[in-house]
Amino acid sequence: MWRLARTLQLALTAAAAALLSPLLSSAQQQPIGLPGCPTRCGDVSVPYPFGIAPGCSLAGFNLTCDTTHTPPRLLIGNGTLQVTGVSLDNSTVRVLSPTIDFPSGSVLRRLNGTGWTTTGTWGGPQWGLSNGGPYILSEPDNELIIWGCNVFAELQLEDGPQLITSCGAVCRDLDERVPVDECQLHYSTRHHCNRCYGIACCQVPVPVGTMSYFVKLTSILSRQESFTAVIAKEGWYDPTALARVVNGESTTNAVVPVVLAWAIVASSTQPGQNETRDGSATCPNDLGRTGCHSSHSFCNSTYNWPSTSGYACRCWDGYQGNPYLPDGCQDIDECALPNKCYGTCTNIPGKYLCECPRGTHGDPYIPYGCLKSRPGLSIGLGVGSGAGFLFLVLASTFIFRKIKSQRKKKLRQKFLKQNREQLLQQLLVSPRADISERMIITLKELEKATNNFDKARELGAGAHGTIYKGILSSLHVVAIKKSNIMVPREINDFINEIAILSQVNHINIVKLFGCCLETEVPLLVYEFITNGTLYDHLHVDTPISLSWKDRLRIAVETARALAYLHSFVFLPIIHRDIKSPNILLNDNLTVKLSDFGASRHIPVDQTGLDTVVQGTFGYLDPTYYSTGHLTEKSDVYSFGMILVELITRKMPVSYRSVEGYGLARHFVTLLSRGNLDDIIDPQVIREGGGEVVDIALLAAMCVKFTSEERPTMRQVEMTLESIYAAKEFDSSEVSDEVFW
Repeated sequence: MWRLARTLQLALTAAAAALLSPLLSSAQQQPIGLPGCPTRCGDVSVPYPFGIAPGCSLAGFNLTCDTTHTPPRLLIGNGTLQVTGVSLDNSTVRVLSPTIDFPSGSVLRRLNGTGWTTTGTWGGPQWGLSNGGPYILSEPDNELIIWGCNVFAELQLEDGPQLITSCGAVCRDLDERVPVDECQLHYSTRHHCNRCYGIACCQVPVPVGTMSYFVKLTSILSRQESFTAVIAKEGWYDPTALARVVNGESTTNAVVPVVLAWAIVASSTQPGQNETRDGSATCPNDLGRTGCHSSHSFCNSTYNWPSTSGYACRCWDGYQGNPYLPDGCQDIDECALPNKCYGTCTNIPGKYLCECPRGTHGDPYIPYGCLKSRPGLSIGLGVGSGAGFLFLVLASTFIFRKIKSQRKKKLRQKFLKQNREQLLQQLLVSPRADISERMIITLKELEKATNNFDKARELGAGAHGTIYKGILSSLHVVAIKKSNIMVPREINDFINEIAILSQVNHINIVKLFGCCLETEVPLLVYEFITNGTLYDHLHVDTPISLSWKDRLRIAVETARALAYLHSFVFLPIIHRDIKSPNILLNDNLTVKLSDFGASRHIPVDQTGLDTVVQGTFGYLDPTYYSTGHLTEKSDVYSFGMILVELITRKMPVSYRSVEGYGLARHFVTLLSRGNLDDIIDPQVIREGGGEVVDIALLAAMCVKFTSEERPTMRQVEMTLESIYAAKEFDSSEVSDEVFW
């Protein structure tokens, strides 16, 4: 009876899952392309990094949607290849390609009076593609097929006579060429009819992937016979399908399915991605600088292209979607999938828990795997040895808690020692090496301050950490930054931020109260800033934002903080990630510059240092990006983008003009043409005066492409101070005139 009920329950669950799965998939469906970009051509989906409109794809991944056909056709290159499908999971594109192109009979060459030879080509520039990527023929997915009699085929690389594979097809007479529609009569199994075995036809895998090939055909007989050669998707060969190609009036118009592999290569890299000195794209260590923009994605191992190298992106296990888009990889709800769990299922990010229901035991991953516990046996055990069992439970619980407590204590001591040593090494360059001791706060204190990091205390969460509000025993209200990622780079960034902030003291730089070194990644304790970020105030869905006077003052205070870091500390500090989300504002809208994890000291005897490129796309210095040489002028460029953002209320990270320009280039172009009103914030036009043009000119100087042509941060600060002072003076004069 119980089995019958369980069977009925499973059947109902499966039926419900079948009914709900379309609704779930529809509700959870995520965008596959950039905002405002079309993502479908006919029956084919076009996910980013591909695109069919300007500004909707990475360089080299632009496709064409030919709407003159019904349904529309998706084309690649110069239109020779038609795309029938794009796979992000396998990094492949399915296309329809022509047969191998052989020249006219004039190039046929007889061999010793008995045979002939000819050479044809597949792929290459004539199809609008090149060996520089991002496409090559996918090695494991394609094969060479030759149809003819007494023909020997050689597949060679186009850049040299290097033989990579060969096969031959023979016939004693023309009668051996079995008509394809009669194949079943000549062979006992259909398997023979779907495979070339060397009689009138041969096929062989293509072992080397590239974008163009030579195919050399040689006949051992004096007579010239018809032949056809194709490179096609493995498994496509079907005598009926091939007959349509062979017996067609023209093989030049025939198409066969082919699989191309693709990757992000040097020709498709964008600012914010990594490129090696030899011009090839590699897997960056920092996801902020790669094409893998989802926080739940990773960079796959390097692909070796014929003349460069590249990489592809994948979602983490337990996630699915588009890893090339921000938040493109979404958690898979395994509990909503059939046949995953036959017990109690709990979905958690990236995985799921499957347990037998209360009162049962067994294997919940198989049907009928959870069996009811026998109550009689349980009662007998409870009555017979209740006291002993209770004692055992209490004793084991006590021992377990004791061991757990000791392990936790040892682990905290281990992390404290490791992080303290690393922090002391960072502080060796400073005369204030005692700072690591006087700023250390215990984990117990922070757990008490946040009610064990209660979710109700969360102020915000990002890709690298969560900020909690806490109240210390000293009654100070603080913000506590806790990392979400346990990787060495994250530890280094947190230690670096402690070392930097513990050595600076400026009204416009966020104050570090202390740190906790008892966790794998240290916890940072800051002063609590109550009024959000500059980004929050600028980019709101209302026509009115911060007043122009407040924006001008915020620019001045930010410049003061950066000039202080560059010129007035023991060792100059380059922030390296200046952007509006890192400019905090208190109740009085006073600037508090934050997030120094990427910051670097510059030795006194050097003007810069070579380092791995790090920063935020849109604010990133192009000179630093292209050379990897970090200088103070990199912060100047980022600050220039802050000035542009204050004037225009446009977001540097995502802005694209109609011509496809980024915010910096479009702003400077309009300024040079005298058309600044086309991009300036209408509120600034109403509230500002002549100083708006002065600020715009200063911003244009800061974002010059060549770093040597930019002013220093000290010069920028002094210029802004004078503009702001003149603005204040004009305001007071206006007030006097109104009064009198």
